[in-house]
Amino acid sequence: MLLRNILTAPQTRAADAYTIRTTGISSLELMEQASRAFVKAIEKKGLDRKRILVVCGVGNNGGDGLAVCRLLLQFGYDCRAMLVKYRPQLSPDCQANLDRLEFVQILEPEMALPDFNNCDLLIDALFGTGLSRPVTGFPAQVIEAMNASGKPIFSIDLPSGLFADEISPDQGSIISADLAISFQRPKRCFFFPESAKHLKHWQEVAIGLDEEFIQKQDCKDFVLDEAITAHLNPRPRVSHKGNYGHALLIAGSKGKMGAAVLAARAALRSGLGLLTVHVPTCGYEIMQISIPEAMCSIDADVEVFTALPEIDRYQAVAIGPGLGTNDKSLDALDMLLERSKKPLVLDADALNMLAANPELFRKLPLASVLTPHIKEFDRLVGPSLNTTERLSKLRAFCRQTNCILAMKDAHTVVACPSGRLFYNTSGNPGMATGGSGDVLTGIVTALLAQGYDSLTATLLAVFYHGKAGDLAASIMGYSAMIASDLIENLRL
Repeated sequence: MLLRNILTAPQTRAADAYTIRTTGISSLELMEQASRAFVKAIEKKGLDRKRILVVCGVGNNGGDGLAVCRLLLQFGYDCRAMLVKYRPQLSPDCQANLDRLEFVQILEPEMALPDFNNCDLLIDALFGTGLSRPVTGFPAQVIEAMNASGKPIFSIDLPSGLFADEISPDQGSIISADLAISFQRPKRCFFFPESAKHLKHWQEVAIGLDEEFIQKQDCKDFVLDEAITAHLNPRPRVSHKGNYGHALLIAGSKGKMGAAVLAARAALRSGLGLLTVHVPTCGYEIMQISIPEAMCSIDADVEVFTALPEIDRYQAVAIGPGLGTNDKSLDALDMLLERSKKPLVLDADALNMLAANPELFRKLPLASVLTPHIKEFDRLVGPSLNTTERLSKLRAFCRQTNCILAMKDAHTVVACPSGRLFYNTSGNPGMATGGSGDVLTGIVTALLAQGYDSLTATLLAVFYHGKAGDLAASIMGYSAMIASDLIENLRL
């Protein structure tokens, strides 16, 4: 699967070293390339008539900052640099770039903190991916003063103080950046919920690292982006509904039929040939009126799911949206797990019943797809202290159950039994509304029924789900969006 990997901090340093060794470029020249890429990116953000201050550390991130300042001056911008000497020794490349600047303000521990109100934009170049411990003491005071200034902050590579690969129990002081320009790849930490308060936006830029070397690295983390769309099968001109699968959706209960409607509509909007929805008797008229394209299978119970219909003739079966957790529904779910010979899609109340009855985990058919939000996932495996711990549990859960799991959040993470994690880049805050998850369930189910393997179906579904949200937001804005808008803007 041709998705870009996410390097750890040590792997990034290895990529730097390999590029330097094989191309003949020096580390200083590579720093210059990175700095030029950073400047090119931020020039598009509007720098004219802005007083810019680049706040630099004494390592290579500081060297980047000094080079950025020099380049901005060469391009005619009002820019100056400040070197925060939290230790006497500078890295060689930082020292080389310091020597190339005519004037740099030096800030040392015994000095008073500057007034950052005398500028319009701060560029943060204090710490990079080499950070090994939380920022405290003098540099922490500088970071807190920068944050308190209220000025926009652009970070070089990542916000200073943020660990690239994990959430530390003691984070120390961290820059609150409006934008981070990340070199060659996004950092894993960009996708963590805890990072949101430290980073509003990020953008990646190529700096000339060897891509072949990068893609050969043994990585467990990947970017889920537009590249996944290459895995969407073309739709032949000569075809019929039977070519695109028949899915069964078991959903709905009294008062929760809306979830079944949303999941069904989403499935039919995702290229599915035929859909049957199994609903309690109270949902029959609702489904027939709301979705004339779907067929109905009627449960004997008026209000809840109690009896499993024949399932062998379907290419995919999904269960959960609006289902409820009635004891009779639990028994029927148990029967479904026992009888299914194909991967299932489980969401919402199907997951809640699994969480309350963990002995059912061993009955999950291989390659089944689970789509919990974070709270539902915590019910499945227990609470976590932070995202680092939660992702570790996510990998372990998928290995143990041989399932695919999409943990829904601002950046949905898809996990598979191999331990690989895929971080989604589409989507927006407008999707934080009831029913969005039901829509995702419908998309996954439709793709499974069309013959995609479980991982590919889930990756495609998650990305296109977010893309639909982005298109809807461009029309509606965030606050006005509802889950139905996602269905209307699906473009598979």
